[in-house]
Amino acid sequence: MAWYVDIHPQDPQQRLIDKVVDRLRRGEVIALPTDSGYAIACTMANKDGLERIRRIRQVGDKHHFTLLCHDFAQLGQLVIVDNSVFRLVKSLTPGPYTFILKGTKEVPRMTLNPKKATVGVRIPDHTITQAIVSSLGQPLLSSTLILPGEEEPMNQGWEIADILGNAIDVVIEGPVGEAGPTTVIDMSDGGMTIARQGAGDTSMFN
Repeated sequence: MAWYVDIHPQDPQQRLIDKVVDRLRRGEVIALPTDSGYAIACTMANKDGLERIRRIRQVGDKHHFTLLCHDFAQLGQLVIVDNSVFRLVKSLTPGPYTFILKGTKEVPRMTLNPKKATVGVRIPDHTITQAIVSSLGQPLLSSTLILPGEEEPMNQGWEIADILGNAIDVVIEGPVGEAGPTTVIDMSDGGMTIARQGAGDTSMFN
């Protein structure tokens, strides 16, 4: 069964954050709250973790994984950012937005969309998520925790532990910012397309 841990939403206990980070470094898969529902995550180079996430989500190799980043400096090392992308991403982060962009050589090939060489990136506005990514010292490879056949992400840690406790290693209990998934903005071809309308405001694109 997964280790179920309750982390304080405003003042995360560092000893618990350190335990989560240690488990991530050992190759484990975690479920954690974000500013837009729960995500399921592992370290970037964890091939087994990536495949476990695919099995849980029941998604194929064209699925866009998302790299959860601590800040813009970290994000900028992972994707190709021109001036227009820079301005938009800076204006919307941290927040419930995922940006689809061309990956750099810093991103493991297995993580990229095989045809487009793209990946999702985002900077969550969530204290627990930020504490984990900061202590880990690298982005987390993640996917929104939407179960097969569902359209909305899971939002309760205890429910995730009950349903997926044998499939993942750690479930972090904590409040999510919003119940819906992130808004996904695809900027991989030079334009700006709303690939998924979610928690983020998109009125600026109208």
